[in-house]
Amino acid sequence: MCKICTIELYLYPMKYFLIAGEASGDLLGASLMGGIKHLDSNAVFNYWGGELMLQKSPGLLQHYKNINIMGFVEVVLKLRTISKNLTLCKEQILAFNPDIVVLIDYPGFNLRIAGFAKENNFKTAYFIAPKIWAWNEKRGKKLEKYIDHLLLIFPFEPAYFKKWKVKSTYVGNPLTSLIKNFKSTSDFTTVNGLGNNNIIALLPGSRKQEIKRILPVMVKLAKHYPQYKFVIAGAPSIDVSFYQPYLNNQVKIVFDQTYNLLSFANAAIVCSGTASLEAALFNVPQVCCYAANKLSYQLAIWFVKIQYISLVNLILNKPAIKELIQDDFTEDNVLTELKAILPGGSRHIQLLHDYDALNKLLGSENASINAAVIITDLAKA
Repeated sequence: MCKICTIELYLYPMKYFLIAGEASGDLLGASLMGGIKHLDSNAVFNYWGGELMLQKSPGLLQHYKNINIMGFVEVVLKLRTISKNLTLCKEQILAFNPDIVVLIDYPGFNLRIAGFAKENNFKTAYFIAPKIWAWNEKRGKKLEKYIDHLLLIFPFEPAYFKKWKVKSTYVGNPLTSLIKNFKSTSDFTTVNGLGNNNIIALLPGSRKQEIKRILPVMVKLAKHYPQYKFVIAGAPSIDVSFYQPYLNNQVKIVFDQTYNLLSFANAAIVCSGTASLEAALFNVPQVCCYAANKLSYQLAIWFVKIQYISLVNLILNKPAIKELIQDDFTEDNVLTELKAILPGGSRHIQLLHDYDALNKLLGSENASINAAVIITDLAKA
């Protein structure tokens, strides 16, 4: 390439199209955008995501709350909506004409977009690789065909993805640096009317259908622990009125303050997912729970091939935290486990030791910067 062409290439603002389809993707997408901007101050973004990504840059085209669908049955019922969203996203990519399309988790949707991107000669990177080690392994062939670079965030993934012909790199886990650098607000309890009470955090998920199944059991525990305030981490995409039936003098709610909440919590009851790992990185003893539509759960039993549902247990490859799934997720069972993990409980110290081991496995890599280096280099190649 001639010198003039090279200069023009680097003066031209690089354009990044990112797609995150849920709250955790919004968090990690915002972290990634920060990394990209650190390396490429002229970066221009269009994206599907949420408020956290919007804080990093203008360019929000679709909020994840409008596309977030969970469960086998629920997906089937929303096929027409999904199809319309796919069409819209493809049109927006073509109109923006990005230098690279960056896919963030959300594989059912994003792998379809990856195919479209490759057909139209767009470069592709996948940040937060699809969890094909858990289920639907045939998606590995799509990764081979459609993805230019796969960015891995769990320490067990590099060995697994060697079986697939896709370029992949372990960049570290972005949550480690996010949480390490987080500074809690000293007046969090005062501002939120929590007084001097001890706190048990309730993280019931970010989707209405899972909250409806999980939160009612969580709030029942409050009557057993009058010395604690039970505080719900409200999903930013859901109005407070949705939570109103669950609130009382002992059960409170906060929005956009999950990390503050975990900073002050003595224990947590957590819906499986990213929140499980976040609680562990904040050193908060936890019970992990999950309940789904009965048909979706039966289908999951048939198709999902992993031993654990929590990221903590998956990374440690042991049942460090208790998982209460479907029929096992009852008031009595959660109460028993909560007693064991609270300070003075039979499993409290061992759980903290397990968290130390988790931190060592995850390491101290700055995942967002590492991923941004790969993505910006690929965009400019």
